[in-house]
Amino acid sequence: MKSIKVVQTDKAPKPVGPYSQAVIVDGWLFVSGQIPIDPKTGKLVEGEFKEKVRRVMENIKAIVEAAGGSLENVVKVTVYLSDIGKFSEFNEVYSEYFKDHKPARSVIEAKIPKNAELEVDVIAYIK
Repeated sequence: MKSIKVVQTDKAPKPVGPYSQAVIVDGWLFVSGQIPIDPKTGKLVEGEFKEKVRRVMENIKAIVEAAGGSLENVVKVTVYLSDIGKFSEFNEVYSEYFKDHKPARSVIEAKIPKNAELEVDVIAYIK
C-alpha cells in the first residue's frame, strides 16, 4: 500500500466529522467535500449564494495549495447543489476559478449536510 499523507491547513475549515480535509497518495490529491464554512469562524456563510460558492472555492484552493499544487492541478470536480436551479449562478463563480483550465466535472442535486446549499469535492494530480 502506498503511503497516505494527510493534508491540513488553517486556511480552510476544520473537518466537521471523522475525516481529513484531504489526503495525497502517490501524487493524487483527494479533497473532501467542502461546504461554505468560513475557516475563521467555523460557521456557515450566510447571505448570497454566489458568496457561498466563493467560500467553497477558496476553501478548496487553500487545501490544494497546502498540498503543494494549484487549481491548475485539479482534474475532476464533483458539485452537489441543494437546488439545481442555481446551476447558472454556480457556473458564474466557478468560471472565475477555472478560466482556461477546465477539469472534468459532475453536478448533482442533493441534500447536503448542515442544510448547506452546495458542497464541492475535487481530485488533483500533483507531481
